[in-house]
Amino acid sequence: MKRIVIVIACILVLAVGLFSVASGSMDLTFREVVQTLFGKSTVQNELVVFGVRLPRIAASILVGAALAVCGAVMQCVLHNPLASASTLGVSQGAGFGAALGIVVFGGGVVSSGSANVAIEINNPYIVTFSAFVFGSLSTLVVLLLFRFKRNLGSGGLILAGVALSSLFTGGSTLLQYFADETQLGAVVFWTFGNLGSASWTEIAIIAVVFIAAFVYFMFNRWNYTAMCSGTETAKSLGVNTTTLMLVSMVIGSLTAAVSVAFVGIINFIGLVAPHMMRKFVGDDYRFLIPASAVAGGLLLLTADTFGRLIIAPVILPVGAITSFLGAPLFLWLLMRGDKIND
Repeated sequence: MKRIVIVIACILVLAVGLFSVASGSMDLTFREVVQTLFGKSTVQNELVVFGVRLPRIAASILVGAALAVCGAVMQCVLHNPLASASTLGVSQGAGFGAALGIVVFGGGVVSSGSANVAIEINNPYIVTFSAFVFGSLSTLVVLLLFRFKRNLGSGGLILAGVALSSLFTGGSTLLQYFADETQLGAVVFWTFGNLGSASWTEIAIIAVVFIAAFVYFMFNRWNYTAMCSGTETAKSLGVNTTTLMLVSMVIGSLTAAVSVAFVGIINFIGLVAPHMMRKFVGDDYRFLIPASAVAGGLLLLTADTFGRLIIAPVILPVGAITSFLGAPLFLWLLMRGDKIND
């Protein structure tokens, strides 16, 4: 049954992906899409499919999968259903880093126009590197708190993440206050989340980082399942819980930081996808890790496709759509009274 759920989710990803390839300001038939994929269509169709839509779809699936898997692992090792990159301050740290890269280090904007014309960020790798550094810094602070304040508990770590999120958000606001109109537009555009901004090179980087993290997580799938039964139970089974938690948090946070550094802030995918799949596969991490990956890719791809088509040709920011999806779940988890501390 659990394998069937994963297979069905994969089929849904394929179906939504094909629909997304065919849909947009220039609609294509299914036959035209297949012909284009096999190099038997017009130059215009190939430009639309390979130059615009496929990179966006690939970025959606990879980033969604990365954030979802990292969220599932963080929730396990912290014993907290609210843990994810967006609740531990990783996304907000990346947002501050991007604002710093644009305003202070000269990211800037090289062109802007109507709602149909994308804003291009000059020196994007300066922005990306800065976003990655500060997204990772948030993780470092949380881990240092865990290292030197052991009685803080997982609930305290989430609160530390909330405090860091507020700090980074305040820093981003101050940078925007002192930015000129061009820089302000670039910062706002980046924080919206833009899956269309990722090139094939950047998608390849995200893929390599995600695959490496996925392999490590799957290698430790039995350890995560044991930790879901409690820290003491896992220790009695021979799991080095402290090392596993620290390494998993570092790998998960760095993977999330790399993902959002290239495409902007994407909230709540790491929170929503694992909880969705737990309803079908439970806390068995042999199945929950791949199921979360597929569900995360499906959710982000669906959200991005919805944002592109609902009031086309205007493209709604995918970060706003995922926030509308995740915020109610966040509140529901709190109202349900899930255990949020050790």
